[in-house]
Amino acid sequence: MHARMNHPVMVLPEAMNVLQSLGNVTKQGLPEKLLELVHLRASQINGCSVCVDMHPKLARKAGETDERLFAVSAWRDTPYFTEAERAALALTEAVTRLADREDPVPDAIWNEAARHFDERELSALVLSIATINVWNRLNVAIRAPVGMWKV
Repeated sequence: MHARMNHPVMVLPEAMNVLQSLGNVTKQGLPEKLLELVHLRASQINGCSVCVDMHPKLARKAGETDERLFAVSAWRDTPYFTEAERAALALTEAVTRLADREDPVPDAIWNEAARHFDERELSALVLSIATINVWNRLNVAIRAPVGMWKV
């Protein structure tokens, strides 16, 4: 598999700096394992093979188990996730699937996330979800091949 073009963040390195900076900001106050679960779930929804390959590797480095990683796509039906993780995954799905319903991020999903995360954490979580969606869209658009980014 070959990319359609050079990755846009390589063509415009300023974009790489901005996205990396945004990614670093979102790590403040949230557990790395939680962020990797969120990144994996959004990437699964968006069909980003690069990120579906990369984020479990990063999650394992952060101490995540295969059992939980394998269950991310079915998180509602497994006992492996905390209430806070479930709230973050539900918010991830809603923010990633904006066009799937009339009220893209229903109050029930938002309120459950707000119950588990303070305003600073929730800000970081929403920015993290938005950032992984940007990366997914870039990778999918150019058909970036798996293994392009080393972890």
